[in-house]
Amino acid sequence: MRAVVFEHEEHEGPGLLEPALEAAGFTLVRRFRTVRREDVDAPLVVVMGGPMGVYEADAHPFLNDELALLGERLANDRACVGVCLGAQLLAAAAGAQVSPGKNGFEVGVGPVRWTPEALKDPVVAGVKPRTAVAHWHGDTYTPVPGATLLASTDRYTQQAFRLGQSYGFQFHLELTAKELGRWLELGAEDLLTRGKDLEDLKAQLPRLKAAEAENTALLGRLAHALARGLRTP
Repeated sequence: MRAVVFEHEEHEGPGLLEPALEAAGFTLVRRFRTVRREDVDAPLVVVMGGPMGVYEADAHPFLNDELALLGERLANDRACVGVCLGAQLLAAAAGAQVSPGKNGFEVGVGPVRWTPEALKDPVVAGVKPRTAVAHWHGDTYTPVPGATLLASTDRYTQQAFRLGQSYGFQFHLELTAKELGRWLELGAEDLLTRGKDLEDLKAQLPRLKAAEAENTALLGRLAHALARGLRTP
């Protein structure tokens, strides 16, 4: 089974999601800021993050192509997974509005609260009510029409959702503590201009390391649930 992965930055790959998908029987096909027509019929499409906003599609035309593809897939209930920018694109394709968040930039390691509906979800069920995850976003989106809200934080309510067979995660379940540490180094200058304390952010990494097994297990359930759905007649 093909899983087409849309990437927008060289260092923002599928991370822990890649081995999870491969273990579930998927073969990853990676695209960088490009869409092919045949991707609309792929068994699975995964859209990763990036620094651009959904509302900046005029400057980044590939976002319009991804939005159109996601909209067509959602209309036919074809499975998609969105991470960070990918979740925002998935939300926009479903009719939500994406905009800069009024509560500021959310970055570092922090908990998400799973909703009661999430704790009954076949993918999420089994997690603790609060999970430590990596955050790196300043945009948010309005409630997704027809979707089930799965997770929130104190800063932003819209953090994860399920819509049909598709899932959107505003946060980064795919990041290990080591990889988030690399992101912090790569983004150090930007973080400083935003008033963030780099050493404080690095001090949070052990919390992500401690949650790695739980987050990996969740990604494994996600991948296998998507695979089972595709194999169901």
